[in-house]
Amino acid sequence: MPNEYYNELMKLAKKAFKKDEVPVSAMIVKDGKIIAKAYNTRKNKNNVFNHAEMLVIKKASGKLKDWRLENCELYVTLKPCSMCEAAIKQARIKTVCYLVDKLDYKKEYNKTKIEQTNIRTQSEEYLQYLQAFFQKKRDKTK
Repeated sequence: MPNEYYNELMKLAKKAFKKDEVPVSAMIVKDGKIIAKAYNTRKNKNNVFNHAEMLVIKKASGKLKDWRLENCELYVTLKPCSMCEAAIKQARIKTVCYLVDKLDYKKEYNKTKIEQTNIRTQSEEYLQYLQAFFQKKRDKTK
């Protein structure tokens, strides 16, 4: 990681620390230029999505006016959690570079139960609706 990026990440992490947030910071770089930067604000904003990675993706997408960040790199202080990793993949970010892996004693919350409904008519109705949406999209591109 270039020193310029490291120094900026540390400056942002220190801001988060001073605000009693987990000191995680992130930045997105395109063509060697920093286009967006952020740090955690989850605690102070009472928003589960306010991880540094989520915030920086939102900022970069707004700046580039595209949710696809295919030619961008993400630099982050801590290895992204599963939520952020999924968002990074959805944003199609080319490369992620992080400084520190997850701490052994810091595990993600994993007690949530996720299950599919067993009401067949609801599932089938929604599936038809979803398929119609994507068929309409395919028809427009022909």
